[in-house]
Amino acid sequence: MGSTQSVAMYLQDAHPIRDAMGYVQYAEAKGFDAVYQAESRLVREAVVPMAAFAAVTDTIKIGSGVVASWTRNAALLASTFSTLDDLAPGRVVLGIGAWWDPLASKVGISRVRPLKQMREMVESIRALLNDETVSYAGEFVQLDGVELDYVHQERRPKDVPIYIGATGPRMMELTGEIGDGVVLNYLVSPDYNRRAMEQLAVGAAKSGRTVDDIARPQLIVASVADSDSPQDRQAALDGARMLVTQYLGQQPHIMKASGVPQKVLDDVGSVLTWPATHDQVVAASKFVPDDIVQMICAAGTAAECREKVAGYIADGCTQPILYPLGPDPRVMIDAFADWSI
Repeated sequence: MGSTQSVAMYLQDAHPIRDAMGYVQYAEAKGFDAVYQAESRLVREAVVPMAAFAAVTDTIKIGSGVVASWTRNAALLASTFSTLDDLAPGRVVLGIGAWWDPLASKVGISRVRPLKQMREMVESIRALLNDETVSYAGEFVQLDGVELDYVHQERRPKDVPIYIGATGPRMMELTGEIGDGVVLNYLVSPDYNRRAMEQLAVGAAKSGRTVDDIARPQLIVASVADSDSPQDRQAALDGARMLVTQYLGQQPHIMKASGVPQKVLDDVGSVLTWPATHDQVVAASKFVPDDIVQMICAAGTAAECREKVAGYIADGCTQPILYPLGPDPRVMIDAFADWSI
């Protein structure tokens, strides 16, 4: 008899927030350990839904997956996540990432020296959350005797771990050095995971740690068929194909890191503009074969999806953060409720 695997859910903007609140309650009742709210495209920021989820649950952890390190200064991020911890003490996770282009450049942000910027943000935010008075003279973070200015609330260190959303090898190494955890990306191959573990280990050694000292939750697309019928299985594959196609055009750096052939990237890029329209995604999806979909997603029957997710766990993921595709996230939740491996 295997042990129950810790499982989390990932939500973006596919559902009204009040519906999402109900799905998070359902996931909590079914034994899910965490929920992560996306903040990637300019559509739904993470903090408002995180607060909504925290307000209607009791035990499930609430994480950002991930907020951008460039769009809020260190003091404001620390204050924001301290406030979330006031609402759900000990249940909040700050997932932070270096954002991505072309979105950053289109809103006037130049992501120069992202490794240094991330180090400065993590170091200063951690100190502020630890109830320290912080002076920090960095290139990107300048704080002069700053502290979280509690007047009416209890003054205490906040138990808010910082997980870095890392994709590239150098950011992965930095995460191993300074992060409490890493939010491993989705739409990546098992080979990518194995390389990531090596890079995390290099960074962890710099701070006297090992990979086992670092939490390693991972975003995984889960397109679970409603039944084992061939028709429902194909619908699940086609749903995942649409998402894969969107990200092939929108975030090709992730796709390239996962080993997607350059020809597929080029073919999809020849159709998609940014931001892509629905019709463009449909047209470009014909260039994405089933084997690519199943290489980087958990897609198909419930059994196929569980087997794929187990592979990510075998390759270093400590907690799958499952992104449910399809109209009803409860199909995915039921497929992974009290899952033992």
